[in-house]
Amino acid sequence: MSQAEHPLATHGQEGDAKKGLPDGPPNGWVILAAWGPCGYAPWAPGTAGTLGAIPLFWALCHLSLPIYLLTAAALTALAIYAAQAAGKYWKEADAPQIVIDEVVGYLITMTAVPWSWPSVLIGFALFRLFDVLKPWPASAFDRVKSGFGVVMDDVAAGVYAWGSLAAIRFLVTLWLGCEGARWWCGGFGS
Repeated sequence: MSQAEHPLATHGQEGDAKKGLPDGPPNGWVILAAWGPCGYAPWAPGTAGTLGAIPLFWALCHLSLPIYLLTAAALTALAIYAAQAAGKYWKEADAPQIVIDEVVGYLITMTAVPWSWPSVLIGFALFRLFDVLKPWPASAFDRVKSGFGVVMDDVAAGVYAWGSLAAIRFLVTLWLGCEGARWWCGGFGS
């Protein structure tokens, strides 16, 4: 077999052009990893994925805390598997189309936070900030090139964002009280 016939042979940029190109249509795991159309956004797919998580948070925010946490844990496990499958599909462990990790990270951020547009938007901004900054251990997970690493760096960013959101909630409630800050007050699942 000549070098030109060898299936792994590359010719100039031709081999590089195939990197990240899928071999066929996406399967259900790839679509889940892309959170439907969010991962295919032409710019900032991670931001689009986080925006795509807001309707899911709205659907889940009325659950009791234990059921919310179980749901988030189950989605995290599904996300790890989907991210792994999508990484193989895109031939890149953390392909930009994979945004299920942002969905999980945002759900972690919003744990025990009552629904309101201010809390949703502040949580969004905090999660995006920590997802970009990647403080340890998010930075360590980011170096793990597998579905586990892809998802867990966003879970870690979500924990940082959750802590920051809880601190903001406490300070706003302390300063304004529940009458002045109704959007922060209220129990989880109420």
